[in-house]
Amino acid sequence: MTSPFDGDGPFLVLLNDRGEHSLWPAATPVPAGWRTVLGPAPRTACDTYVDDHWTTAHTGFQEGFRGR
Repeated sequence: MTSPFDGDGPFLVLLNDRGEHSLWPAATPVPAGWRTVLGPAPRTACDTYVDDHWTTAHTGFQEGFRGR
């Protein structure tokens, strides 16, 4: 079974009230507590948006996650 999080998209960038961003498959309903701030768009555009807009004390975590 293929995960909807794999591939090139289309994806959404979601934002919650804590300022956290999430890459989300466009075909999957947006969960409660999140709102769409970009998309639908290709994964690369969503990744760029998150890189440009997500400022957090957890930048090391963010960089480690992208390396997966």
